[in-house]
Amino acid sequence: MHMELTYKQQFIKFMVDNGVLKFGEFTLKSGRKAPYFINTGNYKTGSQLARLGKYYAACIQQNGLKAETLVGPAYKGIPLAVTTAVSLANDYGVDMNYCFDRKEVKDHGEGGLFVGKQLVNDEKVILIEDVMTSGKALREMLPKLKAAANVEIAGMIISVDRMEKGLESQLSAVQEVYKEFGVKVYSIVTMSDIIEAIELGIIEGKEYISKMKEYRATYGVE
Repeated sequence: MHMELTYKQQFIKFMVDNGVLKFGEFTLKSGRKAPYFINTGNYKTGSQLARLGKYYAACIQQNGLKAETLVGPAYKGIPLAVTTAVSLANDYGVDMNYCFDRKEVKDHGEGGLFVGKQLVNDEKVILIEDVMTSGKALREMLPKLKAAANVEIAGMIISVDRMEKGLESQLSAVQEVYKEFGVKVYSIVTMSDIIEAIELGIIEGKEYISKMKEYRATYGVE
């Protein structure tokens, strides 16, 4: 294959190569039986993290998002925000602040809910997360952000949009978050991108295509 892969296609291949995206038969937390599984806990080396930051940074650049600060919700979002900030500086010459929340409020030293950049009113921030299943992380994060300062959320970046309905709703987590909070979520890739990558032969898994499409027909949103 000699075609030039897009950053989305490279990312899908990267997930498969690192055992983060797997095909087979999996029972998800929701009880749904899915033909694929995403385990971002499998990113664990320096080189993986460096590559990951490049994809998040590319997603921010491609979508034309402008902000002063990247926020990484503890704990999973912390390394993601750090590597994205590093990539934005190294690869695009964009120097952004970053910060993350404490799980517990510190009562000595400088105090405060956030480590890193101290947020101020009207500051534009981008949230960096791995995947979004229910939007719970964002629901917990918003009051913390508002308690720190009246920031403006320019968007939230996740690695994969599963594009599937919630358990109690016809909307996906990504759509719900937009409807409820007006926060626009951008994903490096979507479920449709993953299906297309199999069809194009960028990754293995032709035998799962019909199951993937069936799953999308049952639980998917547009």
